[in-house]
Amino acid sequence: MRKLLKNIDLLATFGSAGEIRDGAILIEDNVITHVGRTQELEDFEADEVIDLSGRVALPGFVNTHHHFYQTLFRNVKEVQSVKLFDWLVHLYNRWKHIDEAAVASSTKVAIYEMMKTGVTTTTDMFYLFPHGKDELFDVEIEAAVETGVRFHPTRGSMSLSKKNGGLPPDEVVEPDERILRESERVVKRYHDPKKYSMLRIALAPCSPFSVTPQLMRDTLELANQYDVLLHTHLAETRDEEKFCLEKFGKSPVDYMEELGWLNPSVWFAHLVWLNEEDIRKLAKNDVGMAHCPVSNMRLGSGIAPVYEMKKRIRIGLAVDGSASNDTNNMLAEIRTAMLLQRVKYGADAMTPREALEMATLGGAKVLRMDDYIGKIEEGYAADVVAFKLDTLEMAGCLDDPLAAIVMCDAKSADFVMINGVVKIENGEFVDVDLRELISKQNDISKSILQKL
Repeated sequence: MRKLLKNIDLLATFGSAGEIRDGAILIEDNVITHVGRTQELEDFEADEVIDLSGRVALPGFVNTHHHFYQTLFRNVKEVQSVKLFDWLVHLYNRWKHIDEAAVASSTKVAIYEMMKTGVTTTTDMFYLFPHGKDELFDVEIEAAVETGVRFHPTRGSMSLSKKNGGLPPDEVVEPDERILRESERVVKRYHDPKKYSMLRIALAPCSPFSVTPQLMRDTLELANQYDVLLHTHLAETRDEEKFCLEKFGKSPVDYMEELGWLNPSVWFAHLVWLNEEDIRKLAKNDVGMAHCPVSNMRLGSGIAPVYEMKKRIRIGLAVDGSASNDTNNMLAEIRTAMLLQRVKYGADAMTPREALEMATLGGAKVLRMDDYIGKIEEGYAADVVAFKLDTLEMAGCLDDPLAAIVMCDAKSADFVMINGVVKIENGEFVDVDLRELISKQNDISKSILQKL
């Protein structure tokens, strides 16, 4: 089926065509076949024509780090104002109660909220398998597939319990052998490495303080065997740095180097507490980064030195878990990423276009999917989002419509297409009624928080 998106006031391709006034995109099934001005493409026959006049369009956003299940634990009163380790210790005892219904609901809530703010591709680090409920990862995948998002989940893991020197309680950790067996199972069952894939799998031991060094090494070997990516949290807080120095005798980055985890198949979440030598090692080994500015601010973790790294390593943006952010709002993440770097490094530290590029092509590069997402270009997947220019937030912004998405806080996407399928049109979801989902989510959340 051929679709034509036309009359786009400003089309920002983040590709070779740059920015096009009165732009148009011709799509064959799920792939972009032509990009240009409307007058150049409107003579092509199309089965469906969508008029995007009065809008600015760009590639769909790519979210590079998340924990969907945490949408059930937003705004928990007791941990509204505590740092990461205290936050984790408190919430582990709530998280151990999640089940299939909780995972399915939280997955959809997280994805739809992100989709509303322009996300078309997302990863998720699912590392919580209370009492050995390995099937929860399958439940998450099934729920995500139903939403139509392009999905790159990571099979996470925790094996180092509190009694063995880690942070999590026994109820949410698994033996190394089981983790490796399950990791291999889900890669074999779900990972699709082909171009235009809608589902890929990565492997993700959770953090230096929740897994053993041996599991890190064994997971690396397994990832190499199946040619999948690796992901973990790293250098998020001063407490983590202290833990690594005391436990392993090395800083977080040096510890990863010792384990063989500084390589092009790896991306780390956070990377807040780095020195120049750390940055040099990350750049030399072509490691990727998921920058989570709102979470880092919310937990008081610090300001990642993105300004010093943005031309040296692959950087994408991420909303992180919704219990350490309390939203799934990618637009807020983009704006905050820009503003936070300016707080530390000055008004020219990051431009609106740099922030948007991190959210699109930058995220695609981090997930090693930049051969088919992150640009609006011939041969790329039809992942397109658009924002109206005649809203209250945008009034008076038209000197630079693209930058206005960031500078003027666009609030939500007016149009979202994923893999050639329209998911949001005129600001409304076309195939889902959220009322029942929201009600169910609130019931599940309330029920879990009452258990202790």
